[in-house]
Amino acid sequence: MQREPPLDSQNPRWSEASDVIPMFATLVWKIELEAQLREAIGAQALAAIARLRRELPPLAPGQGWQSVQSLHELDDFRDLVACVRRVVPGILRFLRIGYDAYQVTACWATVLSRGAAHPMHQHPNNFLSGVYYVRTHPGADTINFHDPRNQTGIIRPPVVELTAENTDQVVVRVKDGTMLVFPAYLQHSVDASASDKERISISFNIMFSSFTEHLSKPLWQPAAAPTRANA
Repeated sequence: MQREPPLDSQNPRWSEASDVIPMFATLVWKIELEAQLREAIGAQALAAIARLRRELPPLAPGQGWQSVQSLHELDDFRDLVACVRRVVPGILRFLRIGYDAYQVTACWATVLSRGAAHPMHQHPNNFLSGVYYVRTHPGADTINFHDPRNQTGIIRPPVVELTAENTDQVVVRVKDGTMLVFPAYLQHSVDASASDKERISISFNIMFSSFTEHLSKPLWQPAAAPTRANA
């Protein structure tokens, strides 16, 4: 039996090549609106939210408020919806998706007072989700995204430094005029606000139009039925 030659201790080279292959990326798109448009959308949104909350008492510490989910149907949010409609086609092209008919399925405002948080969640039955930040403040200007690969939590060895490759949570800092768009399956959360001022954001969901008619059919094709010779 021929034995493999041992590694030469005098020559540290033992491989011809090596590589790290990234797989299954989870992407978050971050857009910063220009100042004039940001101010216009903010003024429209704040006025509309004030009207929706007109009959409600001020939020107590630790409390949050969410609006109805049909804000995209109101004229007050037409500029924001127009921005969403500019962003989504580019994302679909980037992902090389061969179907570009989509619609906003929901849009709602969230207001968080000091101490209020948003637990980890995702947005089922949609393809993309997003959030636009109307008012942020120091201590109320981040969102957490959580690793969607559940199996990675089975073994949790200690790490000497958090990196993009070993963390199970990514904290994204935002500001007034920031828009984030991400896969609707991606779990996210908001830490308790440390600001005395209200944090105000507007969330939205995106789904393919006529999904059942065009996209929900099986991806596989049935095999051709066997035929008899000379039939």
